[in-house]
Amino acid sequence: MIIVNTPELKDKDYELLTIVHGSVVMSKHIGKDLLAGFKTIVGGEIQGYTEMLVDARNVATERMINQAKNLGADGIINVKYTSSSVMETASEITAFGTAIKLKTPDGKGEGKTISE
Repeated sequence: MIIVNTPELKDKDYELLTIVHGSVVMSKHIGKDLLAGFKTIVGGEIQGYTEMLVDARNVATERMINQAKNLGADGIINVKYTSSSVMETASEITAFGTAIKLKTPDGKGEGKTISE
């Protein structure tokens, strides 16, 4: 599966399918949250939260890819990520992009189009 953050693929003939996305809401357990609170006093990277956000991005990306695979997509272009705070100790990460189907040499794609 091709995954790119550019709005198009150069030198490829493809059909746009639809927007695909994946999201997850994650939080750290109370012990890690207390340690993070102490870290804000002295400054520096809060590694527990960094790890949580990396894990959340990976989960959101996999969910987006699975949605694209279910459509028969060969790739996702224009991939973006957003994050938001859902509660004081929980963050939502969303991955989204446009699923594409590569065209065969005869110029035909095999995926579902937005109008179907």
